[in-house]
Amino acid sequence: MVTHSNVKQLVKILIGAAWIDGRIQQEERDYLHRVAKQSGVAEDPEIQPLLYELRAVSADECYGWVQEYLGTRPSQDDYQRLIESISALIYSDGDVDTEEAKLLTRLQLLDPASASPKSGYNNVLKAIQKLYHRWIDQQV
Repeated sequence: MVTHSNVKQLVKILIGAAWIDGRIQQEERDYLHRVAKQSGVAEDPEIQPLLYELRAVSADECYGWVQEYLGTRPSQDDYQRLIESISALIYSDGDVDTEEAKLLTRLQLLDPASASPKSGYNNVLKAIQKLYHRWIDQQV
């Protein structure tokens, strides 16, 4: 079930993911503002300082938010929503930084559907490929 709290946490994670390489690209900024507005959290007092880059988000803080969002027993839907949202953000600027790739790799270890690390890795790759193809189609 998607709650306001989950949406807000997901937007915080996306902002953290945008900071993971140390800076927010213009395309990532545009994406974050669009998502926050569509999600109805752009005016939230906890989101605003993050969204308007009044303070940076550390990688550790971002990973902590991921843990909070997924909890100890994440649902496949929550996990899929997270991986798709982060992948869309990462590909929004057309460049995947090393730290962004590390984030995606760490996320694949949290996949509740994966019986083995290899199958989790394959699921992440498939999700990323699907999003990348969707992004390419939109560019044409």
